[in-house]
Amino acid sequence: MMRGSWLSVSLFVLALLQGCAQTHDINDPKVERRSAAAVQDDSNIEYAARQRIASKYRSNIQVNVTCFNRFALITGQVPNDSTKRDIELIVGSISPIKGIANELHVGGSNDSGVRRSDSGVSGDVRTRFLEDKSFNRDHIKVYTEEGVVYLLGIVTRAEADAASEIAATTRGVKKVVRVFEYMN
Repeated sequence: MMRGSWLSVSLFVLALLQGCAQTHDINDPKVERRSAAAVQDDSNIEYAARQRIASKYRSNIQVNVTCFNRFALITGQVPNDSTKRDIELIVGSISPIKGIANELHVGGSNDSGVRRSDSGVSGDVRTRFLEDKSFNRDHIKVYTEEGVVYLLGIVTRAEADAASEIAATTRGVKKVVRVFEYMN
């Protein structure tokens, strides 16, 4: 009799643990607010932009394209205004782009130490997002360039404000730029 009770309790606990181990589908609205097609488009846009920019400009530039819900953020350094405009045209020609924020700076490229520092700042912001329960950190993409933190995502105004405050008060952040699409 004792053995049967033990087996029943074990099976019950196992069933509970199995329920805890379930993972969220990336397209679950609680986790991902973009459609599956938009997620794929964002990846394709970033890839196509890298390829097209690299094929035209082999040196003297450092350009990054970050896409969220078909909206492209262009950051980095270029040698002149003509190159800055041309890169925006290259990215803008990729379908199905619906908007661009051109944050390119005219000047020399950053050294790898600055890029490593920027990566650390992004990581620190994301870690601090975990501590805040007023928004889901998976709804916000964080990208840092020269100490400027860019926040992209589909958010409410309250979520945008909370995320911006956290980013602005993170060590190493010089400025926060909001590139959000707002929900009603």
